[in-house]
Amino acid sequence: MKRTFGITIHKEGRKILLWLLFILAFLNLSIWILAGHIAFVVLMTISIVLFIFITNFFRSPKRVVSAGPLDIVAPADGKVVVIEKTFESGLLHEERVQFSIFMSIFNVHANWYPIEGKVIHYSHQSGNFLAAYLPKSSIENERSTVVIRASVNQKTLLIRQIAGAMARRIVTYAYTDKNVHLNEHLGFIKFGSRVDIFFPMDSVEILVKPGDKTIGNKTIIARWKEQPANN
Repeated sequence: MKRTFGITIHKEGRKILLWLLFILAFLNLSIWILAGHIAFVVLMTISIVLFIFITNFFRSPKRVVSAGPLDIVAPADGKVVVIEKTFESGLLHEERVQFSIFMSIFNVHANWYPIEGKVIHYSHQSGNFLAAYLPKSSIENERSTVVIRASVNQKTLLIRQIAGAMARRIVTYAYTDKNVHLNEHLGFIKFGSRVDIFFPMDSVEILVKPGDKTIGNKTIIARWKEQPANN
């Protein structure tokens, strides 16, 4: 089930949509047999709206970014909710610039790698399911953490996928020692979530501001200040 209504469906949603289609078909057939025409029409209308809504959530647009070697690309669709200096206490234990994108249920929920490089750390932590726009969700919610060493200058980015109030599964394709590239999916977060990036202090120029909307694998959110290592 790769396409529904002309939309490319992310692989993480195909089984869910197939099961949903089967359940809705069974319920509608049962209502048709047991309750008659009016109840069937009502349930069918609700079923169609629900199926289109869930299908839209799992849409997976094909995007190819054109970025320079120093560019850092948005890992997700959504709204920039945090750009601030903070102490990253979960893994790095040092000051970083935190950049957070909140993804509502209406956004594309596929995540992309923001830079090319090598994964030097991956971990998953269980936690709560607080609203993803809350600052403490970054350290209290269920989350996956990926640290990438940039090919261009050997600096590191920490990327954190955070489950939201509705999210119950974070999918991450990264693993330690994996070489990663732009235009490649980092993972997928189901039903409302957030993605944080922790930049090294004084190493990047931020190109967007809080309140701006981002498009995953398209919006250039920052740029390394250092020249490429081979220059």
